[in-house]
Amino acid sequence: MFGYILLALYLMAGVALTDAIFYRQDRVIRLWLGLCAGLILMMWLPTLYAFFLRFTRAAQLLGLGTAVALAALAQVLARNKRREARWTDMPPWLLPALVLPLIALGGYLQYTHTLRVIDGGLWVGQSTYGDLCLHLGIATSLRNAAYPPDYSLLPGALLGYPFLADSMVTSMLLFGADLARSFVVTGTLMLLLVYTGFVILAWTVTRSAPATVVATVLMFVNGGLGFIYPIDRMGRDAAAWNDIFTGFYKTPTNQPELNLRWVNVICDMMIPQRTLLCGWMAVLPALWLLATAMRSKRVSDFVGLGLWAGALPMIHTHSFLALGLVSAGAMIWSLWKDGDKLDILKRFACYGVLAVALAAPQLLTWSVPQTVNGGSLRFRFNWVNNMGDGRLIDNYVWFWVKNVGLTWLLMVPAALYDDGRGADGSNGLRRALGLGALCVYVVAELIQFQPNEYDNNKLFYVAYMVMMPAMGLYLTALFKRLKGLRGRWLMAACFMLICTLSGGLSIAREWVSSYRLFSPEEAAAAKWIEANTPADATFLTGSQHNNAVAALTGRDIVCGTGSYLYFHGIDYSRQQADERTMLEAPGDSAGLFEDYSIDYAYISNYERGSFDVDEAWFDAHCDALFSQGDVTVYALRKET
Repeated sequence: MFGYILLALYLMAGVALTDAIFYRQDRVIRLWLGLCAGLILMMWLPTLYAFFLRFTRAAQLLGLGTAVALAALAQVLARNKRREARWTDMPPWLLPALVLPLIALGGYLQYTHTLRVIDGGLWVGQSTYGDLCLHLGIATSLRNAAYPPDYSLLPGALLGYPFLADSMVTSMLLFGADLARSFVVTGTLMLLLVYTGFVILAWTVTRSAPATVVATVLMFVNGGLGFIYPIDRMGRDAAAWNDIFTGFYKTPTNQPELNLRWVNVICDMMIPQRTLLCGWMAVLPALWLLATAMRSKRVSDFVGLGLWAGALPMIHTHSFLALGLVSAGAMIWSLWKDGDKLDILKRFACYGVLAVALAAPQLLTWSVPQTVNGGSLRFRFNWVNNMGDGRLIDNYVWFWVKNVGLTWLLMVPAALYDDGRGADGSNGLRRALGLGALCVYVVAELIQFQPNEYDNNKLFYVAYMVMMPAMGLYLTALFKRLKGLRGRWLMAACFMLICTLSGGLSIAREWVSSYRLFSPEEAAAAKWIEANTPADATFLTGSQHNNAVAALTGRDIVCGTGSYLYFHGIDYSRQQADERTMLEAPGDSAGLFEDYSIDYAYISNYERGSFDVDEAWFDAHCDALFSQGDVTVYALRKET
């Protein structure tokens, strides 16, 4: 129970902290920033203490104490500051009308897609079937871990993947919280903060309720023209329509064989990719702070932005890079258009130097060794549309139009649109952010940062996010100009339908999707392992991605799936070969058992299907401590 109380206390500390610091802002923004800050404090403060105390309960309590002390100090320093009393300057219906339907959808998907118990087995959705096990394994393995931690999937390899989105769950687990519930609660909370943050950002940039509505719909029900493919198939294949809702990745936004790669952000980004969700939870306040600082021109606002940005790399490195590129574009625009260039440079220098100073230790400890030293950086033009030898799969323009949709054609006019309200700086702000989005787009189009070229979408989506408020304003302005034209409502409805049909179909597919991730026997074995084996035990298992030992117990295994390790830039070839030798020729593997400090062997149908397991040897030379269905857990005797 205290695990959930721990989360609540961090959130309260975050709200108290931002209530004091952002006293000029209305209460909705202070509350939103406070909840985001609470999660960031929960991720970072125990981590700092873990370098000295391991990731233990003591580190958690010291982190919580520090958060409370920071909040109390901020309240004392701001005791004479008069807080803004209004709740918000946006129409009172706008935020709930947009956020409540989205969070109802998101909360339901979090529940159905995160270890839902059915007849003893653990079930998930289509999108979480692949990614969830990585996050489960990180969260369960960080308990009492030394820092900086290693991969439990490959002991001895530094965990360079941004792990703070999962460490907050570890904090809760250390105090007795349930694994699945902790993921669902924190995941739903982050969804709420992303939806709220985007609406606030869109309103801040546009000051238009219709534009904010359009921007929010285009952002979260995104999808290109992929719907034309199943419609085209229907004349030849009666099953084409049903395949969308029953096939594995047959939606109009995610079919690599058709070069449809611009996935719906709810279905294939925020729900399964927890690190990205956490990154967006943190980067949206940073973007809002950037917009606010550019308007206020107060050095203190740029300092606050630098502190916030500096926490991003190990929350989500792509979001940190995207924020830096957006900020660079915004600075270039300001230097070009504004006269006070020295002051502009000073303000952005305060922000940049502070952010880089805080980020550098993270990047040098984790990101650089894994990404740069791993040889992932390379030139690659046009993202996933490049065959790898310079040839494009689709025509350049058609690739982006069919993936992003009609809005891709309107990005430049939307960024340059003048709404006639130049006095409040809104035009300049939108153009500055638009240039920043262009910087992200160009870099992501030219440089591949990870072994999986698809991962550059984590940059593209931030550019898309930054552009959608301007897009909403531009589209609503076009609609107003058509006043008096018969059929303009029908035209607008058709445009929005074309822009959202693929995304809507993808969301509908995700709503009904259900796949078993772990069988009842695997779930039971994981419970037994949790209760009966040391936390630092090492298991010999197969390398399947849905590995119950790694995901559900956090115990070290010899070698995890290449689906994770390869795309994180890690060489696992030796461990993979040794794993096979130990499973198939255990009688000749005494030295390997000792080298890897193997304590237990876990044999299931996955191991039998992937290896020629010498079960007779394990039966004769090991103690079968657990056996249920197709799963057996052996304890290796010392003489082996």
